[in-house]
Amino acid sequence: NTYLERDIKELAQVGKLSAFYDFLIFMAARTAQELKYEEIARAVGVSSPTAKEWVSILERSGIIFILRPYYSNISNRLVKTPKVYFMDTGLAAYLCRWPSAATIENGAMDGAFFETYVITEIIKSYYNAGKQPNLYYYRDIDKKEIDLLIIDGKKVYPIEIKKAKLPNHADKNFKVLDKLDMDVQTGLIICMNDELLPYSRTSWYCPVSLL
Repeated sequence: NTYLERDIKELAQVGKLSAFYDFLIFMAARTAQELKYEEIARAVGVSSPTAKEWVSILERSGIIFILRPYYSNISNRLVKTPKVYFMDTGLAAYLCRWPSAATIENGAMDGAFFETYVITEIIKSYYNAGKQPNLYYYRDIDKKEIDLLIIDGKKVYPIEIKKAKLPNHADKNFKVLDKLDMDVQTGLIICMNDELLPYSRTSWYCPVSLL
């Protein structure tokens, strides 16, 4: 209520607070999903320009992070729709009315919340170091996807996020990066394993506890 009634009004004039609250719930339920303004507008009952403005408010206030897709000018086969992540998984769980961790663990959004936690913890590590995150995700029209790319100059570090102890075939899409003019580094599979383990010659299992 404090956020709605005070902080938001300082960022922009939000007309209907009840509609904005519905918007917040909708966004929390779509964490780790593609950001589609028309879908938001239809669900909440506002115009697409209003949906874009409200998303911008959440982004500027640090409530959400918009992860842009990586694409280069050499390919038109890459998906260019961004993904959205709630920066506070506790707030997202509250808005989605998940009463406990066990409820999330056994619910349909367990994977989305796990991915959201991993992505946002990495983002926060950049902020805590006083750096801007240079992060992207990869997806092409062949439905090959990599959850996270960390770009450092010409170097790219692929990361896959799996809510499992030792997920199989988790780095299967890393090879799609070979076609890009980038220096592909050792990849990570962030999972529920208890220790850092080699998965292949080019990737490692990384426990989420190391974040």
